[in-house]
Amino acid sequence: MRIALLSYRSKPHCGGQGVYVRHLAREIALLGHDVEIFSGQPYPDLDESALDAGVTLTKVPSLDLFGEPDPFRTPRPREFRDWIDVVEVAQMWTAAFGEPLTFSLRASRLLRSRRRAALAAGDSTGGFDVVHDNQCLGYGLLSVKRAGFPLVATIHHPITRDRALAVRAAKGVKKISAWRWHSFLAMQGRVARRIPSLLTVSRSSEEDIRSAFKVREDSLATIPLGVDTEVFAPRADRAPGHIVCVASADAPLKGVSYLLEAVAKVAAEQPVHLTLVSKLDPAGPSAALIDELSIADKVSVVSGIDDDELARVLASAEIACVPSLYEGFSLPAVEAMSCGTPLVATRAGAIPEVVGEAEEAAVLVDAGDAGQLAQAFLRLFDDSDLRDRLGRGGRQRVLTKYSWSAVAAATVERYRAAIESTRANPPGADSPDADSARANATGANATGANATGAKAAGGQKGTSC
Repeated sequence: MRIALLSYRSKPHCGGQGVYVRHLAREIALLGHDVEIFSGQPYPDLDESALDAGVTLTKVPSLDLFGEPDPFRTPRPREFRDWIDVVEVAQMWTAAFGEPLTFSLRASRLLRSRRRAALAAGDSTGGFDVVHDNQCLGYGLLSVKRAGFPLVATIHHPITRDRALAVRAAKGVKKISAWRWHSFLAMQGRVARRIPSLLTVSRSSEEDIRSAFKVREDSLATIPLGVDTEVFAPRADRAPGHIVCVASADAPLKGVSYLLEAVAKVAAEQPVHLTLVSKLDPAGPSAALIDELSIADKVSVVSGIDDDELARVLASAEIACVPSLYEGFSLPAVEAMSCGTPLVATRAGAIPEVVGEAEEAAVLVDAGDAGQLAQAFLRLFDDSDLRDRLGRGGRQRVLTKYSWSAVAAATVERYRAAIESTRANPPGADSPDADSARANATGANATGANATGAKAAGGQKGTSC
């Protein structure tokens, strides 16, 4: 099959969407299929094995208004290329994050152009056998569907939980901004209900998606994420008293504030050091809390590391922690388990489903309880046999349940089903001109629908590392 894999942002290393795109594309290509990734910034980092397997990347550049080192910048007039750029800037100016919408419109334009060229050359598939969207769910996908492409979309989890927690954590008028940041959810719900084949990564996420987006019962399937068990593997030495956490430090959803409070409690009783794999805002709430708790000498922050270094950090710790208030899957938990590192994690979202509920790989505590986190850390530090048992159990659980090759094989079967369904129920015939006009109308309507705006980046960027 020829597969177009769409991802509006693909943070290369630690970050759920980028990890998913990079590994899934490679494993599908190794099964013998042709995979072309269409991505906005930041672009995925394709490793040698992916390139050798034939995975290709088509860059779909945005104005990158939220990228470092100058987020929320106003572009110069010469940077504007078309009306989609105008939409992107207008959304930012109205406190909205326009990337999901504008990426979907740009990707739709590219795919429809490819389709016209392929049909003119006698290729009845229009260049691709199936289009797979990764969590964008923008209005442009409806134009892709109308053009005749079989369409599959992955929803890692609905961002309704992110919105609720962000609004709850915000103070005063910032609550309004937090709500506007996430108003793109209305678009995602409308689009999700019109995509015939949806994937998610856990039963917990499946239940939340059905509740939040009201999708059809028969449209959604669960395929867990995977991990590279050769890279993420146990190593010889672990540093005493060392805890590691991979999380977006300033996102309320990730529960890092409770972890920092727990580290301060543990530090009062014995030596401890936390490595936080994250991009920490010096003016953000986590940095302020580290200063307030006087634990700056007990916390190290690292960011921008590749998989090999991340695996080394995870495997060097005595304990890994996932303190989240909600997770649709928790790839960091699986990566830690693959490294044989015992976990302390919260009973939040899909985490118990992923790590097991009977202390197979993790000690589970209630979400949002720093005291329980601290007690779990102290328990594990004092019990080497328990640490060893959890580490072995986690590694075995990963080898049994979470491999990228299995994820790829199951995903390809969903592609086949989507192709057969589209053949059996083809969309109405669209001329290129009519399709283009409809896409423009969709873009205009989407601009109006989102003028009250919501900055989706914080909810969908995954781990900020």
